[in-house]
Amino acid sequence: MILPFLAFVWYWLATFALVMSLHGRPAQATDATLPPLPRTTRWWPWFAGLAVFLHAAAHAWVARLLGAPDMHFFAAISLVTLGMAGMTLALKRQGRMTSAGLVVFPLASLAVLAYQKAGHTPTTTPQSWPLQLHAWIALLSAAALALAAVFALMLWLQERALRTRQRSHLLLGLPPLVTIETMLFRTIKLGFALLTLTLVTGLLFVSDLFAQHLAHKTILSIVSWLIFGGLLLGRWKYGWRGVRAAKWTLVAFAFLALAFFGVTYILEQRYGPN
Repeated sequence: MILPFLAFVWYWLATFALVMSLHGRPAQATDATLPPLPRTTRWWPWFAGLAVFLHAAAHAWVARLLGAPDMHFFAAISLVTLGMAGMTLALKRQGRMTSAGLVVFPLASLAVLAYQKAGHTPTTTPQSWPLQLHAWIALLSAAALALAAVFALMLWLQERALRTRQRSHLLLGLPPLVTIETMLFRTIKLGFALLTLTLVTGLLFVSDLFAQHLAHKTILSIVSWLIFGGLLLGRWKYGWRGVRAAKWTLVAFAFLALAFFGVTYILEQRYGPN
């Protein structure tokens, strides 16, 4: 029971290390003159790595107790933020892209604590390995596209700061626009591929979507898939970038969040966990 609390603590230590790395940067610096990150940032991967390990261990322990992974509402949110934190940790060699951790790590800390407080619900309907595979791919796609939404927010903030010439210490810690855009579309490509695989495995392994009250989730997921696909097409054919790319990313993720979390919450409230 103490694992989620320990993960919460180490997530916040990692966040604090990143905040300290941004402290003291000159307010008038430009993207070209930004100094490299201080040596103190060498500690954040250790803190974040331990937090991610404890977070994963908490879910593994519950799965062992229940005899199957818990993937209900709060568990799904916690697992998605775990995936986001793991992907952020993988960016440790990408310079200031690690500033995404200022959003991701607090989210993960709150999610794992909420999961612990909500309790754990055993699955009443046994699931075959194809259905479990479908569920895990869906969670990974949600994690990747949620991280893309964080990058979209970073891109929007950086664009706005450049237009208004507002240079706070936290904004100075953000990567240059080109770097954010590159990482944004790389993450969208990964998430789009996983979301495509999610829809394909759903069609193959999930029978009678309407009888299982999954129609709304499927439709919202397809809408999100179409928007992300259109964004990638616009990027390739028309060079879409900047605020336009950020806005469409957030809109597409909003549909996906409704599909994965909103519909799941309503179904569990109406029909109970299954």
